Amino acid sequence: MWRQILVVTMCGLLLAMGAAACDKGPMQRTGEKVDRATGQDKVIGTGPLEQAGRNVDKAVKALKE
Repeated sequence: MWRQILVVTMCGLLLAMGAAACDKGPMQRTGEKVDRATGQDKVIGTGPLEQAGRNVDKAVKALKE
């Protein structure tokens, strides 16, 4: 019983840490996918749509605070 509780707790902690480590917002992830599909991210690492998505996510986050 205790072993199962420990395993579930550890899995929950790992999931929470993974969610906290992912700092990309939904618009940035979408921009990244579009840039990858159009081949614009291969040259400079982050494509223009990914950067625009990051800016939108930052603006929305600032409005919420």
